[in-house]
Amino acid sequence: MRLTALVLVLLCPLALGACGDTLQDKAIPHNILEGLVVSPFPVYWAGGSFRGMAITDASSDPGGSIDVQYGDCLEGGQGTCLPRLRVITSPDNSFLPGGSAATQPAQLRGIRAIIGQGGNTILIATGPVVVGIYANDPALARAAARVVVPINEPGVPGGPLQPPLPDSGYGSTPLSSQEPTPLRPLH
Repeated sequence: MRLTALVLVLLCPLALGACGDTLQDKAIPHNILEGLVVSPFPVYWAGGSFRGMAITDASSDPGGSIDVQYGDCLEGGQGTCLPRLRVITSPDNSFLPGGSAATQPAQLRGIRAIIGQGGNTILIATGPVVVGIYANDPALARAAARVVVPINEPGVPGGPLQPPLPDSGYGSTPLSSQEPTPLRPLH
């Protein structure tokens, strides 16, 4: 009986630890990162890992923005994940998200940035893109903003960023999914 109790006491923490975090880190496929490298615009990231957090997802949305996520979901899960850090590059440099939310301007790496949500969000218009850094705390957002570089162009973490280019017109160009199908005669 004592041996059984001892075995149960030793195995219980292992069993509970295995169930404690149902979201496990797993490497994203290399073809996802390769897709970022061949993007027609600079795609920003904080490296293959940042502050001990691996890249756990990289995706693009129908508007062309590229989202690089670091760390496990703090809330939610598949499709509704709120990670510790997200770096989103938008090819539409005419649009700065935020709307009427309270923001404050800041100088960051030689150019103007916009800080919102108490410092958890940093928006940087640089070159032909807007880089959005979304973190669960202001210190993490600032640290990421200091090191983000394009994955597909030369860049130096902490170095000056390129000033924003004039409006690229990207937002005024319809997406292929918004283009009507050409009419053809019926046969």
